[in-house]
Amino acid sequence: MNAKLITRGGYNQLKEEHDYLWQKKRPEITKIVSWAASLGDRSENADYTQNKRLLRQIDRRIRYLRKRLFDLTIVDYSPQQDGHVFFGAWVEIENEQGDIKRFRIVGSDEIYERKDYISIDSPMAKALLKKQVDDEVEVSTPDGIKLWFINLIRYSQVDAETSIKNNH
Repeated sequence: MNAKLITRGGYNQLKEEHDYLWQKKRPEITKIVSWAASLGDRSENADYTQNKRLLRQIDRRIRYLRKRLFDLTIVDYSPQQDGHVFFGAWVEIENEQGDIKRFRIVGSDEIYERKDYISIDSPMAKALLKKQVDDEVEVSTPDGIKLWFINLIRYSQVDAETSIKNNH
């Protein structure tokens, strides 16, 4: 599937990162590189070498974000989703041993540095899609098929409010 979906909050975070890098961080590093270059011999100038490398990394990330932001599709909450697992849902599941997991199903760009988010492309998310509370879900894992029960499905209040604002 490799979905190019993102929640509005996730999109806003990527946009903020892009804007920060483009408007603040890149100009700061460009000034340092220019200053270091004006000192003369660049071959032994650590400030120049290090900051030039950093500038290339920033430029690479900016290019990636520009392309990615253009390619992504924002998925806003819809009241029609209530009661079923869809993109953006917070889900609580439990197995027969009583182990409980809680997470949100989001796009692949949103899962980094978040232990409570899973990608829409993951086997767990794919198995949960369109299911309801009390449904039994079989998830294929490297250790075999695992059985989970859906305890709770909810959509964030922030998502609901954002969707209402964007649709009016």
